[in-house]
Amino acid sequence: PTQDASPTMPPRRAGRGGGRTGRRGRGGAQDSPAPAPRPAPVAAPVEDDDMYQEPYKQIIRPHNQLTNLSETELKEEHTRVLTANDPNKANNITKYNYKDRCYKLDPEGAGDHLKIHFSLDGCVLHKDSQDAKEQEAYEAQKKEFEEEERKKAAQQAAEAGEDDMEAETQESGKNQFNYSERAAQTFNNPLRERGVATKPPPVVGFSATVSQWDIYDSYMNDYSNQMAEQEILKNAEKKKGAGGGQREATFDEPTQATAKGSKDDMVHSVKMSAALKILERMANQNAEDEIFQDFKYWEDASDQFREGEGSLLPLWRFQTDRTKRKQVTALGWNPKYPDLFAVGYGSYDFMRQGSGMICCYSLKNTNHPEYIFSTESGVMCINFHPNHSSLLAVGCYDGTVMVYDVRNKMNRPIYMSSIKTGKHTDPVWQVFWQEEDLAKELNFFSISSDGRVANWIMSKNELKMEPVMQLKLVSTVKDDPEETSLSGLAGGCCFDFNRVSEHLFIVGTEEGKIHKCSKAYSGQYLETYIGHHMAVYTIRWNPFHPRVFISCSADWTVKLWDHNVAHPIMSFDLGNAVGDVAWSPYSSTIFAAVTSDGKVHVFDLAENKHEPLCEQKVVKRAKLTHVNFNQVEPIIIVGDDRGGVNSLKLSPNLRKVHEPYDEEGVMIEHDPVQLQIDKMDRLLAAADTKPAAS
Repeated sequence: PTQDASPTMPPRRAGRGGGRTGRRGRGGAQDSPAPAPRPAPVAAPVEDDDMYQEPYKQIIRPHNQLTNLSETELKEEHTRVLTANDPNKANNITKYNYKDRCYKLDPEGAGDHLKIHFSLDGCVLHKDSQDAKEQEAYEAQKKEFEEEERKKAAQQAAEAGEDDMEAETQESGKNQFNYSERAAQTFNNPLRERGVATKPPPVVGFSATVSQWDIYDSYMNDYSNQMAEQEILKNAEKKKGAGGGQREATFDEPTQATAKGSKDDMVHSVKMSAALKILERMANQNAEDEIFQDFKYWEDASDQFREGEGSLLPLWRFQTDRTKRKQVTALGWNPKYPDLFAVGYGSYDFMRQGSGMICCYSLKNTNHPEYIFSTESGVMCINFHPNHSSLLAVGCYDGTVMVYDVRNKMNRPIYMSSIKTGKHTDPVWQVFWQEEDLAKELNFFSISSDGRVANWIMSKNELKMEPVMQLKLVSTVKDDPEETSLSGLAGGCCFDFNRVSEHLFIVGTEEGKIHKCSKAYSGQYLETYIGHHMAVYTIRWNPFHPRVFISCSADWTVKLWDHNVAHPIMSFDLGNAVGDVAWSPYSSTIFAAVTSDGKVHVFDLAENKHEPLCEQKVVKRAKLTHVNFNQVEPIIIVGDDRGGVNSLKLSPNLRKVHEPYDEEGVMIEHDPVQLQIDKMDRLLAAADTKPAAS
């Protein structure tokens, strides 16, 4: 603040050295203390000729300014934030909302904090208004008056002999003193003619005389061919009913019979079908280009900043109109073609059973399935053969097992069990192909709620059933007379064969018990594992470690087991019934589980042994039933109880292999399989092998 000595002069802005309030210092002082006020000089006598005097400045320290500030306090900066809010505007106005029947705060409007500093009314008139009409009449009257004055002046000039004034006035339409003509000429592109001359297609003249007898002969030939095809189909049906499933008679003969007719039909030929399939895939990939780009190249960059967490990127949802009212009961990837997977449709609601369906989808065409097969009973399980990738084993709700060849276009299996050759009496919950020897025939195993594990051999003419084991009930309390009086078989829900010891397999039952069995001992269990309290839905051997397997149950838990230890090594409570669990094909410590609340849980025991790295809700108002890892691509597929299959891409944190590196960051040479085995061994050594106290 400043004070001028001359009261007559207007005050001037104080200089930089004055008491200007700045951002430095609490009291607005500068680095150096303000000088002491000096006495005002005595004013000189003022003459009338020179009334202007140079004003002088006097620095006055404010009474509230601090004087004893340190250097640190003086250098401290205080930032003030200026806002455009009006402090006089009320911000808590409450009005009654009749829709919600309660009082709510009135939101601020767009112009509540607007202040108008200057406003000016315009002078524009509407052309249809009364003021505009009056102005136009005034301008027209003024123009007529000026025209009359000009004519009078011209007449007076003509009488005076000044004839050139009118001509000069009319010619001078430009300002002769400040005018220049400017012109521009653009370049005109020359006209071009372009023509293309194509070679016309060859024209062949054809003419024939057709009589009524020619037309009759052609119709009779076509009718005889149709009758021959129907006769062959009838013979094939008879042979199939007598033999139980002859593959050659069912499929090969009709193909030979229709070969002659299909050669001439270009539209329905094999080459046309292949060309249309390629075009359909191209159109589908162009329409969903963004999703295909994400599937192939997108990686979640946020995984670099969140250690121990991951995410799932939704890609496609596979669904058809015919499967909306069915539930996904089985999933299986093809071992040879990594883009092809099969989906089994049935129903877990035993009071609402109907027909089943099998759809084979491809990631190259996500809009429609490649193959569709219908079954009389609901499909409960499927499994592709590991070597013959076109063979698909199927188990149904009525106890029937079938074998389909997906290469055949006809909607019926090549092998099917019957009461004559053997059949389960309850739903078949899982089928599993056996790694056959060169001398043996193709065979697969099945497990059912009737308490039997069976082996099915594909002989030349029929599907033979060989019982492997009967699942007997095991008493949990010793010397209990009520338990000893029980008789019957335990309902089998799932099973899996060991990758190293082929004779060894484990079975999960409806009672919640897990039994270790062997194909060499069909009368007794090798070991019984007690840990679950409800039905065991899925059980899986670890693909790398020969001793470890995992199980999930309706009691909301997923448990990790060592088959040499009778109690679980680890247990994970997921808060809802667990429908399925699956090991990853690239790491021995990563597995995924799906629950009835629509969530997918992905664990990596090498990163976190207590919580999942990813817990993500995939579907709304639906229960997830199954999950399966792709063997090549970093994606998983999950099925729900509304007939849909969702594909999800794993983020980088969910597919770590934990490869060894030296101090310089160079990868050390190692055996990838042995690396995963050692990683699981370290996890087993760190786990508590003592049973939990009951």
